[in-house]
Amino acid sequence: MRLLLATTNQGKIKELNKILGDEGFALEGLGKQAAEVEESGATFAENALLKARYHHQRTGLVTIADDSGLEVEALNGQPGIYSARYAGAGASDLDRINKLLQEIKEVPDAQRAARFVCVAALVWQGGERVFVGEVRGQLLRATRGDNGFGYDPIFYFAPLGKSFAELSDAEKTAISHRGVAFRQLAQWLKEHWQEVEERYRRYAGKDCADD
Repeated sequence: MRLLLATTNQGKIKELNKILGDEGFALEGLGKQAAEVEESGATFAENALLKARYHHQRTGLVTIADDSGLEVEALNGQPGIYSARYAGAGASDLDRINKLLQEIKEVPDAQRAARFVCVAALVWQGGERVFVGEVRGQLLRATRGDNGFGYDPIFYFAPLGKSFAELSDAEKTAISHRGVAFRQLAQWLKEHWQEVEERYRRYAGKDCADD
């Protein structure tokens, strides 16, 4: 089952293909020159839907998009939906990490709680749904590990005693916010694929008749 994943982030495409591939779905990402959608929503769900709707309308494919980020308790939920833009345009993952660590450097270890949130949006002809996943942890004072991206190196997951960047691919898939959200999405798609496919066929047939 071929689906469009509305991202150019190769790390994300790899991670999500592992999650959805186990359920029989194949994801293809956007080309490097794909137009970026302005994330003007006020929530993760609004931004995920904006991206999924745009690329579905552009391609006609069943489209998945996600918006995710880090919410830090000591910063009243920031950076939140601004996680990827936290250190300004063109900033690297390390730039964003360093900015965040600087802002919470005086926060005691016991008050460095944070959570990763992911909202996955699914859009097809005539329908759309969203699925939410989250995982809670603590922020470290320095990076650990090199097997992740984004804020993974400073997000410590106590049950496994590792940062997200120290997790194996299998460990991360099992417990991550994206893993939770996308497993929900995959399960829903398995149960409702005929409905999604039928709507697509009706839409395609109508286009042909109109021609």
